[in-house]
Amino acid sequence: MSMMLQRRAVLSAGLAALSLAAVGGGPAFAQAARIRLLWWGSQERADRTNKAIAAFKQVKPDLDIAGEFAGWSDYWPRLATQVAGRNAPDLIQMDYRYIFEYARRGALAPLDDYLGKSLKIDDFGTPNIDSGRVDGKLYGINLGVNSSAVFYDAKGWEKTGAKPPSAGQSWEDFAKNAAEFGKNKPKPGYYATADASGVEPSFENWLRQKNKSLFVEGGGLGYDAKDAGEWFAMWAAMREAGACVPADIQALDQLNIESNALTTGKAATAFAHSNQFVGYQAINKAKLSITSYPKVAADSPSGHYLKPSMLMSVANGSAGIEAAVDFINFLVAVPEGVDILGVERGVPASASMRDQLSPKLNEVSKAMVDYIAEVTPGVGALPPSPPPGAGEFAFVLKRTSEEVGFGRMTPEQGGKQLVTEAETVIKRK
Repeated sequence: MSMMLQRRAVLSAGLAALSLAAVGGGPAFAQAARIRLLWWGSQERADRTNKAIAAFKQVKPDLDIAGEFAGWSDYWPRLATQVAGRNAPDLIQMDYRYIFEYARRGALAPLDDYLGKSLKIDDFGTPNIDSGRVDGKLYGINLGVNSSAVFYDAKGWEKTGAKPPSAGQSWEDFAKNAAEFGKNKPKPGYYATADASGVEPSFENWLRQKNKSLFVEGGGLGYDAKDAGEWFAMWAAMREAGACVPADIQALDQLNIESNALTTGKAATAFAHSNQFVGYQAINKAKLSITSYPKVAADSPSGHYLKPSMLMSVANGSAGIEAAVDFINFLVAVPEGVDILGVERGVPASASMRDQLSPKLNEVSKAMVDYIAEVTPGVGALPPSPPPGAGEFAFVLKRTSEEVGFGRMTPEQGGKQLVTEAETVIKRK
């Protein structure tokens, strides 16, 4: 059984278990005096989260919050396993791609009754509140707004004489400049950019520039095998030109900050989420810059949209739901909590919290906030709600891109396989 199918089997089993627990028998949740929080992210995020937990302890000394975290690739199997074992955490850091599936399976508690009471998020604005709704009910609270972005080491590019990524640059020019970087690279084994052919936000942004999408309303794919083949072909050409890292280096990337080729010193550019800029800079010695994605054409849409970088949800049946909601409110609507998290999870959705936080931000955080302000005028609408199984697509894309990268299939074959496997995972219940 492939890793993708194993992940999917674990997730399905976990959701089924929690569905049963939600209607009778209930899982063994922690008592109200002690709740559990599970999140994904870097050490930077862990440090900030643990500091917020300690600060909240001063507000509610009779409550203990036990936290644990994992990298993105390990997080979802771990969460699904805990759900399957009826040991789900009370507080669950949730992603936009997964929230629809978890909510519709009865795994998450609706939070509408807390609005305006212990959950004071009125000034988030309707779009930012609704980003956590599924079928009209509120299942997740927006922890921050972000968008896809390009991070790069400006001095690394400067040493080669090649033009670095910049707003409005075309993909064609980006590829040419990256190839020039490769010809003049300052050291062996160092490349202009990581290979983003297996990075879901990158593929999605490129599709949106072509007025297409990952998924369409009601389920189904918003692109075809030809589109996917063209995407893989673009990156195959960059690999051949020495513009991006070769397949063996890219395969080491486990879709987290620590293993990205930019962080490991193999590339001068990375494609990521804007809220990750803080985490990347924290562990990169070089001063990083941030800009928007290259464009397929000068008059094409930017491909960017503003999305909840992540949401915080509460497990359905949690004995500590009141305390869990209080902690969420502390993170997003109380200055002390907001200041601790900063913008590492995204720019605060609350207008008042943004205003009070901005003067306190350091140069790195300000650059991220400025970036969101820069791309906002050209952003498109939030994508349609992902179909069941959409969360597995990231792993399908990564694996298919590696097959193409290692030459086990052509870009055209990769495009066909991607569509076949993507259709399989979103149809599987």
